[in-house]
Amino acid sequence: MLPNIIHISKVEWMKIKQYPAWWILIGIVALTYPATIVAAHSFYANATEGTSDARMLAKMILGNPFSFPNTWHTIAYFSSFFILLPAILVIMLITNEFQYKTHRQNVIDGWSRTQFITGKLIDVFIITLWVTLIYFLVALYFGATNSDGNWYDAWTEIHYVGLFFIQTFSQLTIAFLLGFLLKRAFMAMAFLVFYYIVIENILVELARKKLNDWGRFLPFEVSDRMIPAPGFFSRMSTDMKKTYELSHEKIPEHTFLTLGITFAIWLICFRIFSRKDL
Repeated sequence: MLPNIIHISKVEWMKIKQYPAWWILIGIVALTYPATIVAAHSFYANATEGTSDARMLAKMILGNPFSFPNTWHTIAYFSSFFILLPAILVIMLITNEFQYKTHRQNVIDGWSRTQFITGKLIDVFIITLWVTLIYFLVALYFGATNSDGNWYDAWTEIHYVGLFFIQTFSQLTIAFLLGFLLKRAFMAMAFLVFYYIVIENILVELARKKLNDWGRFLPFEVSDRMIPAPGFFSRMSTDMKKTYELSHEKIPEHTFLTLGITFAIWLICFRIFSRKDL
């Protein structure tokens, strides 16, 4: 099994390393995630530094969400807003297979259909690992530079690294499914962006107000709720505190649902490709 996975990984690497877009998007992701956190930290610093009453009050309410152990949660939350960037990369990788018919060539060369989809699963896993590594390093850096050498509880919220990995892998899996079904990069990207930014947000809000919050089961929302808003939001009102506490209680449920949805999507992809006409 392991030699087969290694062989598939080598073949996948030979294919993707020739795509200029791969390197461009990998670079953009590597720059965008840290830049986003730098901007968020700058906003926090501007709001809390100084001796005015307003800034001292802001610091009292917010604490320091970028210090240990809060950094793991805070940066996971803000990083999750930019899943569209690696999602575009995933869509390009699968749609290029259909555009250039390399999926057919792989099968002609002796690959089974299962091996082909396994190769795509490995691609998504590697991209997820890359994104998670960037998040980990950024969170570690901001935690180290904002904690004044106090690391005694630095790792108490390290589980957010795992949650971020699962969330990212799940949402990139959805992007893969769109590219796999639509087979056209532009169509898949347009649908993903429109659904992710517009449709699902509207459905979630409608469901929150009128349908007992069933929108929590929608494909992106279910994994988004694995990483609720950071704790400083809960200090702004009693209602927000209750929402924060409830959202934390629901993390195991949403993690289980996310894993189930992700497994189901890959199972569907394996089944469809095993039966479709190349």
